[in-house]
Amino acid sequence: MKDKRILYVSSEVVPYLPETEISSMSFEAPRLVNQQGGQIRIFMPRYGNINERRHQLHEVIRLSGINLVINDLDMPLIIKVASIPKERIQVYFIDNDEYFKRKATLTDEDGSLFSDNDERAIFFAKGVIETVKKLNWAPDVIHIHGWLASLLPLYLKEYYNGEPLFNESKIVTSIYNQSFEDTLNKDMFNKIKFDNIDETAFKDLTEPSYNNLMKVAIDYSDALTIGSEVIPDTLKTYLETSKKPVLEYKSQDEFGDAYTDFLNTQVLS
Repeated sequence: MKDKRILYVSSEVVPYLPETEISSMSFEAPRLVNQQGGQIRIFMPRYGNINERRHQLHEVIRLSGINLVINDLDMPLIIKVASIPKERIQVYFIDNDEYFKRKATLTDEDGSLFSDNDERAIFFAKGVIETVKKLNWAPDVIHIHGWLASLLPLYLKEYYNGEPLFNESKIVTSIYNQSFEDTLNKDMFNKIKFDNIDETAFKDLTEPSYNNLMKVAIDYSDALTIGSEVIPDTLKTYLETSKKPVLEYKSQDEFGDAYTDFLNTQVLS
C-alpha cells in the first residue's frame, strides 16, 4: 500500500465518537494503511457533541468559506481539522451550524431520526468532494463507512462526473448492520433531483430506507466490504447480484491481511 492515496469518508470515527463497528473500523482501516506507507485522509461530520477543545479541532480558513446549494438554499461550508494522537493521521471535519451544531449525531433524545438527515447527507457528500478538490489531492481509493456518507458514490459519479481529479479513483463501500427504522425525509428524492441528477440513478430513494440508501451506494461503488457479521438479507442478496468484488466479513484478527490483499488485487489492480 506504499504511497497509495486512500480517502476514508465516514459518519463516525474513534476517538471522536464512541466505539461502534463503524467508528472502530473507520479508525482501524486507515491506521493499517498508514502503517504500510499509504497516504491517508479521513473525513467525518463535525457533530456538536464532539469536544473541539479536547480533540484540538481548529478551522482551516483556506478550505472554508464556500457555500453549498442544498435544495435551493446556500449553506456555508466550514472545514475543521485535527490529528489522531500517535497516528499522524489528519481528520477533516465537515461543519455547518444549521446541520451539525446540535449536541447529537443522528437522532434526538427520544431516538428519533433528525428530520433533516437527508439534507445533512447531501451536504456531507458535497462538502467532502469540494474540500478534496480544494486540496487537489487525487485519491486512488475512496472508502465509505456509514449511511450518512452513502450518497458520496452517487454524487461523485453523477453530479461530479466531469471532475478530472477523481478520474482514476475507485470507490469501496462498507455495508454494516448499523441501520435505522422507517425512512429519512420522503422529500429526499426531490432534493437530489434538484441537483439535476438523473432520477433513474436513485429511483429507490422515493422510499429512503436504510436498505435503499445502501443499494444506491452499492450501485455506484466499484467494490464492497461487509463490516458486520450479520447484514440485512435484502442487502446480502443485492451484493450477490451486483457481481462486484466483495470482501466478506472478517474478524479483527483476520481483517488486516484480508483488507490489504483485497485492495491490492480487487480494487487497485
